[in-house]
Amino acid sequence: QVQLVESGGGLVQAGGSLRLSCTASGGIFNINTMGWYRQAPGKQRELVAAITSGGGTNYADSVKDRFTISRDNGKNTVYLQMNSLKPEDTAVYYCNLFQSFINYWGQGTQVTVSS
Repeated sequence: QVQLVESGGGLVQAGGSLRLSCTASGGIFNINTMGWYRQAPGKQRELVAAITSGGGTNYADSVKDRFTISRDNGKNTVYLQMNSLKPEDTAVYYCNLFQSFINYWGQGTQVTVSS
């Protein structure tokens, strides 16, 4: 029922920028927490950033000064602006929606940062 569609991943050089977007559809409530997670090869999936429906944000320490999460509640869309990218940011990035005690996930979008 719930579908999350991500876009914006790609290959960039260190120091570059990307903006990820994710739109949720199908049975979406107004009050949701949405966010971005990432998973690198051999690593656990980790929280990158999250945002509540009211605009409160939470960031991983490794990205808090470089990434910005935002949302458009009317479109059920969340964005992740990624600046000053580092090779360590290379991972598959997954959009997440937490609603009714269930986590919904997008298919993931690859972000690769070359050195």
